[in-house]
This record gives sequence, structure tokens and C-alpha cells, in this order.
Amino acid sequence: MVASPFSIARLPRIVFGAGSVRKVASEARRFGSRALLVTGARSLRQGSHWQVLVQELAAEGVAWTDLAVEGEPTPELVDEAVAAHRAPCPDMVIGIGGGSALDAAKAIAGLLPTGASVMDYLEGVGAGRAYDGPALPFIAVPTTAGTGSEATKNAVLSRQGPEGFKKSFRDEALVAQAAIVDPDLLTGCPKPQIAANGMDAFTQLLEAYTSANANPFTDGLAWSGLEAFARGFFDAWRGEEPAATAGRSLLAYASLTSGIVLAQAGLGAVHGLASPLGAYFPIPHGVVCGTLVAEATAMNIRALQARAPGHPSVDKYARVARLLVPEARDARRPEAGLADLLRDWIECLELPQLNAFGVGDADIARIVAGCRGGSMKTNPLELTDAEIAEILVRRL
Repeated sequence: MVASPFSIARLPRIVFGAGSVRKVASEARRFGSRALLVTGARSLRQGSHWQVLVQELAAEGVAWTDLAVEGEPTPELVDEAVAAHRAPCPDMVIGIGGGSALDAAKAIAGLLPTGASVMDYLEGVGAGRAYDGPALPFIAVPTTAGTGSEATKNAVLSRQGPEGFKKSFRDEALVAQAAIVDPDLLTGCPKPQIAANGMDAFTQLLEAYTSANANPFTDGLAWSGLEAFARGFFDAWRGEEPAATAGRSLLAYASLTSGIVLAQAGLGAVHGLASPLGAYFPIPHGVVCGTLVAEATAMNIRALQARAPGHPSVDKYARVARLLVPEARDARRPEAGLADLLRDWIECLELPQLNAFGVGDADIARIVAGCRGGSMKTNPLELTDAEIAEILVRRL
């Protein structure tokens, strides 16, 4: 067998494991002595890891200023941060937090050297300029397990409202120099956050695995992430020790691999819909993914069987079903039970429906019209507007 040709974009240096947060300061010292710390709003600063981090930075001779990001980052937040921290300009940016903090840090690191506005480069809504850097060194330290932003080249920024958008500032120069993934940082995450973020990671793994741009490298890594997710997610979510510690480690690995494979292979219908939904309504990204993945999976399987029964993604959905659904292992059509299992998960995790955030029937047409961006283009096959609308209607 000859492997199909593929290419892999730049990845960060990855440091994974319990206690690895203690390596942030020594990693930072490689890039200089002045850091901008971009964090989430509250939880990190209230825990013991914050004190460890600042003490180790001091021991390494790294001075720092900090910026707290509350909610999903906006272009205005990024531009204001760049203006506020250019003089004197730090030697590096350290993002430590959830996906929002990492995306903000990534964008700020990309713009501090020049002071340009992120609206010059934001896809689809900006000035359309090509980004040619330079970017400051960026160190990514996730404290949640979901987005995989530590491994990607895009910073997702939002402006919410009727004319809102959710778009990416994207370039390989924005990839972190180092991604430090410490599962211990997940300790204390509330169950709803573990649920939503974990389902985001699962959706990214499933969509990248079945993507039209999947390749042997991403398939192998996505599969290892799916196996880790299957073994660890519910233990991490339940939070009952000692199983929860192992669960958090497996979930952190699944999230990291989801970021790597989404950056290399692309995603699918769920993330295509997440863009307009996150722009028009106050829905957390992980909730969008978790609440839609079952119906999107059901629709993809149905459409593939009707229009492309020999498509390789049919076998991939069947393989995932065999991994997750014990009774599917001997079934003639194992993929048939996958969507039902995911529906059971959504109910168990108490993930809200779209109408909890103000989405109604009258909004379906504009959501469908706004979903045809990059992620939808790598769905296993093109869904019709009616099929996409049905996914949404089933979760109203």
C-alpha cells in the first residue's frame, strides 16, 4: 500500500504531563526577560497554580505585566491590548487560560511588533491584507480541555449581535513556540465546563477524522485522541478520585490532539454552524458543539448513505461507533447507533438546546446562510440548506 500524499503545517514544541506548568518560566527565559501574561478573568488567579507561576517567573528573572480576558475576545480588546503594551514591548506573550485567553494572546503576540489593527487581517470582515509578521514568541498554556488552541495557527475573534461575526486571524507565524499542557490545571473545573469543553474536543476529533481533507497522519492522531477521550472523559466529568486524575490526563491529551488535527485537516458541519451561532447569540462555543454533534453526525451518515455509500467516512463513522457503542461491534451497520449514543450523552451532560440562548425558527435561514465558511467546506460531503436547517431545528 502506498500512503496518499499530504503535508503538515508547523506545530509548536509540545510539553505534556502533570506538573509541566512549572516549566513555563524556564521556557519563557529562552525568549527574554519581559513577558506579557494573558489570562482568563478569575479562576486561575484564585488558585495555587498562579502563585507557582509568578514565583517561578521571578526565580528565572522574567518580569511580567498581565492582561485578563473576560468572555470571548473581540477585535477591540486585541487592538486596545496592543496599544497599551507596545511601550515597552515585551519579549514574549504567555497565554494561560481557556481558548478565549489563548486566542487573545495569540493575536496580541502577532500584532505587538508592528502595532497594526487586527481588522487589517481578520478573514472575511477585515481589510484583506496579507499578514507578513513578525510575531512575538508565544507560549500557550491551556487550563481547560476543549479548543486545542495551543496547537493551531488561528486566533478566533468575535463581535456579537445581529450584525456580528466570528472570524479568524490566521497565519503559521502565530503558532505557539511552545505548548505546555498540564492536566493538573484542569483540577477544579466545574462540571458544566468540563462537559462543554470536552464535547468540543470530541467534536473536533470526530470532524477532523471524517474531514474531506483527512490524511494518514491526522487519521492516526485523531484516532488516538478518540481512544483517550473514550477512556477518560466521563471520569474527568464525574470528578470522583482517583479515576478523575487519570481522566483529566486523557482528556487533556484528547484536547491537544484535537487542536493538532483540526489545524491540519479541517472540521465539518458543527463548526460551520458554530460560527454564525456564536456571532449572533451568546452561546459558548463548547455548548454549540456539544448540543449539535449528535444531529450533525446523524445527518452526515444519512446523507452519505443516500448519496455516497462508498465514501471512506462511512467506514470511519462505523469505526467510531465500534469504539464507543459496545453493541455496535457485532452489528451489520454499526454507525447506526452512533447518533443515538451522542444524544444520550447530551441528555446526561445536560447540554442546553439552542432556544435557551434565544435561537428560534425565524433565525434558521440567516444561520444557514452564514455557515458556509471554511469548516463547512471540509465536511465529508456538501449538505443542502434543508439538511443543515434540519440539524438546527432538531436542537431548538
